[in-house]
Amino acid sequence: MLCFLLLTAPLQAADKEEQKNPDITLEQLQATIQQQQEQLLQQTEQLRQQTEEIRLQSARMDALQRQVNTLQRHEPSPTPAASPSETKTPQTAIVSAQDILPRPTISSGNDRIQLSLSGQVNRAFNIANDGESTDLYPVDNSTSGSRLRFTGTGKINNDLSMGSRIEVGISPDTSSQVSQTSQSPGTWFDQRWTEIYLASTRYGKVSLGKGDTASNGTAEVDLSRTDVAQYAGIADIAGGMLFREEEGNNYLTTLKVSDVFQDRDGLSRQSRLRYDTPSYYGFSLAGSLVTNQRYDAGIFWGGKGYGFKAAWAFAMSDPQLPDKGLQYDGSLAILHQGSGLNFTMSGGLQERDNQEDATNLYGKVGWIADFTKLGNTAFGVDYTRSENLPWSHDSAWSTGVTAVQFFDEVATELYIQYRLYILDQKSGPALEDINVGTVGARVKF
Repeated sequence: MLCFLLLTAPLQAADKEEQKNPDITLEQLQATIQQQQEQLLQQTEQLRQQTEEIRLQSARMDALQRQVNTLQRHEPSPTPAASPSETKTPQTAIVSAQDILPRPTISSGNDRIQLSLSGQVNRAFNIANDGESTDLYPVDNSTSGSRLRFTGTGKINNDLSMGSRIEVGISPDTSSQVSQTSQSPGTWFDQRWTEIYLASTRYGKVSLGKGDTASNGTAEVDLSRTDVAQYAGIADIAGGMLFREEEGNNYLTTLKVSDVFQDRDGLSRQSRLRYDTPSYYGFSLAGSLVTNQRYDAGIFWGGKGYGFKAAWAFAMSDPQLPDKGLQYDGSLAILHQGSGLNFTMSGGLQERDNQEDATNLYGKVGWIADFTKLGNTAFGVDYTRSENLPWSHDSAWSTGVTAVQFFDEVATELYIQYRLYILDQKSGPALEDINVGTVGARVKF
């Protein structure tokens, strides 16, 4: 009985206290509700932050995917250029990144073949002064002309793959042909590639059809990222322009810029049977048998380490031209990845039977800067020396400066360049210099 009284006493006291202060329970409930509301707000804010983080992560993934797609669309070219490959880096022996990485595809008539469509448009304005007049020339930039590309790939097994490629250059008023006397030469259709290939990571790659010969691109290795407008093939940007006589009536000659400056870059793209070895420690070899009983061979290397990226190539070819022998060319490119500073060097020689050998030397210093999140900004300054072209004892030189702004989100490059061409003939009249300024854009898809 005593225990019961002791237990019920506090309860009775609490009831009495509650009766005296009925608002106490209400205040406690209100405090509890307010506390729960604050917790709910905190959880809502945490959920909002997590949602925002997911959105940002998704945006980063989209940006990375766009960068992968941009890398996949890079041709292989230099890389350029007009003849050069987009990447202007040594050609690899096996399948390129385009063949290995997943790529957006379009519908194929054969469900076992992955079909991809890609290409680019590269348009520019040249403002040229030939010593007498200054004129504006709308052009398709032959350094890396407009083109359309179809590639089909399929895997035979884990080691073997087979593929095909059709690529057509479509260049209205190409800069290699536009001149003072032909400012609108029409649309140039170039059957750049029509090939099939069989590739093995163990045994190499065999290519049959029209495409890069083993020596193509070996004079044009370039890591400067200015090769859309400036690389060893300096004539491409204004190759059709004619030199003008200094004296008398200032007649235009028949000598074009492309007659005087040639980087001797192998046999270009031809119908050929080509073999590439697998890559060993960055080294690979290639050889091709080309139409008209021509042949060539090239050696390539690329690698990076100690903060540097480097690449070089060398080739020998037999162009089977009258009164000409073998042709040799090579190039080297070095990039310091931390600072963006880079250096490019190229040289070529054509043996000639009845004249002095024709030679070409090219050098460039550049800088790849990171000024904006839009993309890199690349700068380059180069110098070229040509000897014995078009005739023995003729000398020519050229210098140029270029800036290229990349817009990664839209796979676009805007560029501006200035170039000076000078020809000193051993015999014949003195010639005016040619000054060319260029503003243009390349969009890849």
